[in-house]
This record gives sequence, C-alpha cells and structure tokens, in this order.
Amino acid sequence: MGNKAINVVLVGPMGSGKTSVGRRLACVLKRDFFDSDFEIVARTGVAIDHIFDVEGEEGFRQREVSMLGELCKIPNIVIATGGGIVIKQENRRLLKQNSFVVYLSSSIEQLVMRTARSRSRPLLEKSSNREKTIRDLVEKREPLYQEVANVVVDTTGKKLYAIINEIKKSLPK
Repeated sequence: MGNKAINVVLVGPMGSGKTSVGRRLACVLKRDFFDSDFEIVARTGVAIDHIFDVEGEEGFRQREVSMLGELCKIPNIVIATGGGIVIKQENRRLLKQNSFVVYLSSSIEQLVMRTARSRSRPLLEKSSNREKTIRDLVEKREPLYQEVANVVVDTTGKKLYAIINEIKKSLPK
C-alpha cells in the first residue's frame, strides 16, 4: 500500500476539534472526509445520545467498532473519530495497522470552553461538573491516545490553518 492511500485519522477528546480540523484537512488534501459519529447517526437514523439511552455506552462502542472497521477499508480518506474510540482494544489495533493517526490534544480549559454549548455529548449531559468529567475522561484516555498516535498536535489556542499546516508537515511523504 503506497503512502498516498493511507488514511489520516484524527483522535482526541471531545472538543479538541476533530471534526472541524478533519473537514478542512480533507479539503486541503483533496480527500473525502468521514466523521465516525456522524456516520453512525446516518446509519441508525437516531442521535448518539439516543443510542446511549437505549443501548448504553457499550452498545454505542460496538457500533463504533464496526463503523471504524468499515471506514478503514476506504482508501485515502480523512476520518474524525469520537472521543472514546480508543477505549476498545480492537479499535486501537485497527488504527495502528494502516492509518496515520493524529492525536489532537488540548488543554482542559479549552475543551470545557468548546463543549460548553453542546447538548449532544451524552457523557457530559448527566454531569453536574463538566470540567471534572472532561478532566477524568482525558486522564483515563490520554495513554490510549498516545499509544495509537503517529503524531501529537496540541490545538490549544491555535487557529485552524496553523493546526492543518502542522498536520500536513507531519504526514508521510
């Protein structure tokens, strides 16, 4: 498989900018863009918080596994993943196989700010202390993000174009 066909996959906590960065990066690289959460919603016809309510987090994670498997079969695309994609061992294995994985890291403050107005994040909805919830999730998942990442890009306080340039520089030629 030539490097041209290798997928670029964005991982990181909710609010780190995976979808906005992914969409823009795909444009710049002239590739198709897929958001795994959006694809799950499109496929099931219901919102992610509904899936969480009905099937629990575990049910959603299983859907995530099969969606990632499908997306990884499409060559030469940019994929934005859900914040918890790295929880499952099989997802981490898949990500390390044939993708260039970019971990978008971010300060807790920035994540709290970026998710403040969001109503569609089931792990935050029931939380009385969003900052603590985000901090706990990031602490738990940090080693997993690091494990799958080919490169780590800190998005804190950076403009979109600066983040895109940083990722472009790091991509295998």
